[in-house]
Amino acid sequence: MALKIRLARAGAKKRPYYHIVIADARSPRDGRFVEKVGSYNPMLPQEHQDRVRLHLDRIKYWLSVGAQPTDRVTLFLGKASVVPMPEVRPTPKKSAPKAKTQERLKVQAEAEKEKAEAAKAPPVEEVAPVEEVAPEPVAEEPAAEAPAEEPAVEAPTEEPAAEEPVVEAPAEEASA
Repeated sequence: MALKIRLARAGAKKRPYYHIVIADARSPRDGRFVEKVGSYNPMLPQEHQDRVRLHLDRIKYWLSVGAQPTDRVTLFLGKASVVPMPEVRPTPKKSAPKAKTQERLKVQAEAEKEKAEAAKAPPVEEVAPVEEVAPEPVAEEPAAEAPAEEPAVEAPTEEPAAEEPVVEAPAEEASA
């Protein structure tokens, strides 16, 4: 009997969840199996610890008995360091974009690079003139504000001084 370590789908519609099972190669995907040895939840983020759960001791036993993992399960086992990491297959040439599409993509990439370079260069040039222009008005504004503040400070000091003699004079007249 040829054994496979493969995925058996569980879960609801559009909410996949897979059990990693040991099954006869001739049985259907979601059919009869010998043992559950883990689970795979593709709805969880990749870094989540419960995305792939494996019972490594049972998987090692079934591998020693001769069970063959499927491609997807081999990736899981490779990441768990149970088997060597499988070789990444190159993308077939047949699925590559045609010549006209490749040329158009190159032109678009060059245009984006030019825009990025143009966007980087002018802000550096624009920043320098803004800095040069900004200090001149800033220097004029405090000078205009300073004289306005000084008379305002002097005026209150003069008024209390004028009021004191006025207040003292009637007090002297009342006592005389």
